[in-house]
Amino acid sequence: MALDQYKEEEEEEGMSFLDHLEQLRWHLLRSAAAILIFTVAAFLAKSIVFGVVILGPSKVDFITYRVLCQISDYFNVPPLCIDTLPFTIQSRQMTGQFSMHLTSSMVVGLIVSFPYLFWEVWKFISPGLYSKERQAARGAVFFVSLLFFLGTAFGYFILAPLSINFLANYQLDPSILNEFDITSYIGTLTMLVLASAIMFQLPVVIYFLSMSGLVTAAMLKSYRRHSIVVILIVSALITPPDVISQVLIAMPILVLYEVGIQVAKRLEKKRAKKELEDNLKYKDNG
Repeated sequence: MALDQYKEEEEEEGMSFLDHLEQLRWHLLRSAAAILIFTVAAFLAKSIVFGVVILGPSKVDFITYRVLCQISDYFNVPPLCIDTLPFTIQSRQMTGQFSMHLTSSMVVGLIVSFPYLFWEVWKFISPGLYSKERQAARGAVFFVSLLFFLGTAFGYFILAPLSINFLANYQLDPSILNEFDITSYIGTLTMLVLASAIMFQLPVVIYFLSMSGLVTAAMLKSYRRHSIVVILIVSALITPPDVISQVLIAMPILVLYEVGIQVAKRLEKKRAKKELEDNLKYKDNG
């Protein structure tokens, strides 16, 4: 073990419970400050955050709809083109627009500051790990952040627009107009984006479970059919009640599950190789 690592672990062992609480307090304060900074920035950039980002999927010129229309023209499949969204967004409460402005700014601030938030969490947790566990989890902040933003992008550019299109065009009777409250629209958009971002963390969860020995690649393979059912149920819970949206969210999660199996298999091979090397060293020393 390196001398600086030994000193770090020695210092951690000498810290009292109150010292750990003080350390946690500063991590939380810095995290809250990061969220606040990006929240204020999003609040001030109202025209971009609302006009372009949040209200983007409610407009027919949104990039996803334009790409679908281009694909529709290329393959001559007219139903694929989304050129109308028959709904209007209203604010039925006096404080509706202001409260949604504040809430949406906080959500944007949380999403943008996520890498820093996870880095602060990791800085607090990592000293409690063994040196080989820290080595195995190297790059955790990068991969967790990457998967989070991939999930956010998938939810925003794929899942949300198609779900909004389905809900906008769904009518019990032509006499009933779709006039959505701003609270309902933003709540649905936020749920779809954040749920997708969280679901994309599946390979990371499998990695840490495999590293701790709670799951194996063989176990994940044997429960593959069960996992498909669970993923479809979860997809049905977090998406509108249309089959397309459920399949859209389920497909990448199933792919990520398979990626998780490969991650677990690779981790087991590295562990077996390390144990073999240790046994050979032990024999040589004996």
